[in-house]
Amino acid sequence: MKNIITRKLIVDENNELFDAQGMKYVELKSDFSKIREYSAAILERCPKAFLEEGLLEQQLSEILKNGIKHGNKCDSSKKIKVWYDLRNRVRFIVQDEGTGFQRLDTWNEFYRRRQAALGAGNFDLFLTMASYRGPESDENDGGNSLIAALEFWNGGMIYNEVKNKVGVVRWFPHGTAVLNRANG
Repeated sequence: MKNIITRKLIVDENNELFDAQGMKYVELKSDFSKIREYSAAILERCPKAFLEEGLLEQQLSEILKNGIKHGNKCDSSKKIKVWYDLRNRVRFIVQDEGTGFQRLDTWNEFYRRRQAALGAGNFDLFLTMASYRGPESDENDGGNSLIAALEFWNGGMIYNEVKNKVGVVRWFPHGTAVLNRANG
């Protein structure tokens, strides 16, 4: 049996990831058609070294999509609030006006079982758990955005108690050195 690191989604209202001091702030309309545009605008001044992987815009877009689609139910009268800091690392706080990710514990249990199947080499079971589908999922939900997010946001992914606000951080190898070379 292989050792598989099992990460999980965490609720911690007082986590330092929710400290927005010194962060930039923007409010966005819940317009599903503008998610990529919103992500591009937020990342416009992001250091190019952080964009090289090509995954940062995708991951930010997924967080915005979840807030607009699942949180605000695509209600254009509702807003998505985004705090961001793109210095030395990438950090976002994103909050919608919805009731929160009520199935977070169910998702964590699904992910734990999925990783246990992988660790045990039970690939048949693992393949049946390729993606999470909750009762509110539709045919357009990929089901794997949270799995990818846990891998990508290497500095943490934390929810508030309501679970309608998420704080994430991504540290990049040699982030400060890369930035100093780019800016120097």
